[in-house]
Amino acid sequence: MKIHAFGVAKEITGAAMIDFPVDETFVKVKDLKNLLYRQYPDLINLPSLAISVNLFYASEDTLVNKHDEVALIPPVSGG
Repeated sequence: MKIHAFGVAKEITGAAMIDFPVDETFVKVKDLKNLLYRQYPDLINLPSLAISVNLFYASEDTLVNKHDEVALIPPVSGG
């Protein structure tokens, strides 16, 4: 599964695009997050981490297919 990483998530993963292995055809967002936390433990320290699937914010129970467009969206600040 290819995952886009933005902001501090990009810094933590070390790349703007990561190729993340997922065994199942479909996985829930909450399970994907847990897999990501194991691979990149510093993601756990973020106050929030949104996941988008096919350009829409996803809930924890959203199913993700390995061919979907997935992105990690950390908290942002602006002024």
